[in-house]
Amino acid sequence: MNLPRLPVLLSVVALLLAPGAFTAACAQDPIKVGEVASLTGKEADFGRFSHRGTLLAIEHLNAAGGVLGKKFELLTEDNQSKAGESATAARKLVSRDKVVALLGEVASSRSLEIAPIAQTAKIPMVSPASTNPKVTETGNYIFRVCFIDPFQGTVMAKFALQRGWKKVATLTSVSSAYSVGLGKFFKETYLAGGGVIPAEQKYAESDKDFHAQLTAIKATGADAIFVPGYYTEAALISKQARELGLTVPLFGGDGWEGEPLLEIGGTAVEGIFFSTHYSSEDTAPAVQNFVKAYKARWGGETPNAMAALGYDSAMVLADAMKRAGTTDGTKLRDALAATKDYLGVTGKTSIDAQRNATKAAAIFTVKNGKFAFVESIAP
Repeated sequence: MNLPRLPVLLSVVALLLAPGAFTAACAQDPIKVGEVASLTGKEADFGRFSHRGTLLAIEHLNAAGGVLGKKFELLTEDNQSKAGESATAARKLVSRDKVVALLGEVASSRSLEIAPIAQTAKIPMVSPASTNPKVTETGNYIFRVCFIDPFQGTVMAKFALQRGWKKVATLTSVSSAYSVGLGKFFKETYLAGGGVIPAEQKYAESDKDFHAQLTAIKATGADAIFVPGYYTEAALISKQARELGLTVPLFGGDGWEGEPLLEIGGTAVEGIFFSTHYSSEDTAPAVQNFVKAYKARWGGETPNAMAALGYDSAMVLADAMKRAGTTDGTKLRDALAATKDYLGVTGKTSIDAQRNATKAAAIFTVKNGKFAFVESIAP
């Protein structure tokens, strides 16, 4: 032993044994939050916007000092828009990275992969934009900050009836929980309102040719076509409908919102309609402050609904942590369940008994190659 160093060693030991020393050291450990998103692949536009909104929220929270005396660390996994990858990513985040909560996914089918893992681990999961009711039905640790398909389907059915579309055909994906659920709720409300559905055509997610289904729809003389799917298929369906001489309006849900709809669809998507969660044109201070900050962070890009919901999902989680006073899974779950009138970018978020958020829907169209706000419809 080098005896001259003994006083130094004793001083270090004394410091470590001092009251609060370990607490101070632990306070520097970040709060690890996991995120699963489609950063590449077919639905990468969803994941990119959602992730950028989520990351912006984490950066804002950390700039304000974090919560509970700690900063956040966002650990993001890319599921590549592939079936099965979300479950693998969630297991890694929970088991290896020891995250205290999970954010994501946008697509309902992929959220349904993540939810059972979070529920089993008793780690809260907050989806920004998965609208299928089955997501939160997985268990009491699963939440969302968006409206759900029964509401969205009702909104679009009423919208169709208000437009005077008496005969609306449907074209639904058989392999998407989102599409199946939204199509079901649209049909129920539309028929109850006196509408007629002359054709119910189906497709699979891997399909690229929809001419056969559209030809069958054209023969029915439908006034409009409801396509509860995602932007890639919506754009292709719109193009092929116009090629067949189908000039009737096409409309869908929030899955249509993405730049690829415009890029792939071109002039064929002019005049389409879809429902979504917010408008960047909203003059509310919370919205305009977010839009300004997002544009500054991401090179002038205008945030869409997925970005706004990603931001709100992280902020609602942080708000629950503050109220819980801990990151303990059970207590954090209880605080999330008690969320009421949290004012975020997409409006006031209150979590109901089924762990869903109740909020208004915005209707958009495509005009001159750009998304344009039409109207807002409250619950």
